Amino acid sequence: MIKDWLVNAKHAVVFTGAGMSTESGLPDFRSTNKGLWQQKDPSQVASVEALNTNVDEFIDFYRKRVLGVKEFEPHNGHRILAEWENVGRLKSIITQNVDGFHQLAGSQKVAELHGSLQKIHCQLCGTSHNSQAFLEGSYRCECGGIFRPSVVLFGEMLPKQPFEMALDEASRADLFIVLGSSLSVTPANQFPLIAKEHGAKLVIVNQEATPFDGFADLVINNRQIGDVLKEWHCF
Repeated sequence: MIKDWLVNAKHAVVFTGAGMSTESGLPDFRSTNKGLWQQKDPSQVASVEALNTNVDEFIDFYRKRVLGVKEFEPHNGHRILAEWENVGRLKSIITQNVDGFHQLAGSQKVAELHGSLQKIHCQLCGTSHNSQAFLEGSYRCECGGIFRPSVVLFGEMLPKQPFEMALDEASRADLFIVLGSSLSVTPANQFPLIAKEHGAKLVIVNQEATPFDGFADLVINNRQIGDVLKEWHCF
């Protein structure tokens, strides 16, 4: 069934969440055992307020996050999606993840709703650099501003360009596949519904049930995303 949908789709779109990243070894924010919220409240150290009033702890927290991303790499599922895009079977990826693994795997049309830990920029002048500079101790720009990871902090709006791209892609999709998202974060969780409202078939692959499973044409739980994509890849 899903293989036929993929073959026949004119505009297939994939939406990825934390489950896509955790298969590479990265911890997420919400998991009970390894989630970052179990160690420290990110709303206190990963917020606009922390950047303005608690710079040392902000830098320490994000330096560890950037270092963590550098220690891991895309898994086979990332590479399969990149190959699908390369051959024209997949039009785009909308992601809640900030690891940049889709691009590292070769995907090009990616809407990063929450930004990327692969880049940093000056909070004053906007000058951008690779996040490796952050690991090498470069925390201040020549203008005097503080370098910060190019991710959405608590208290910030989603970046306009990726959001508008995601909205357009969801509206145009005839097949919308959710991979590893609990669909619990607004407004990102609205894109599957937007796709469904515009006539797309909706597929949800997640370890646990989501609030929107009832709207889906196919739901797959308790499976590794990489394994599922490998099965779908054989056509």
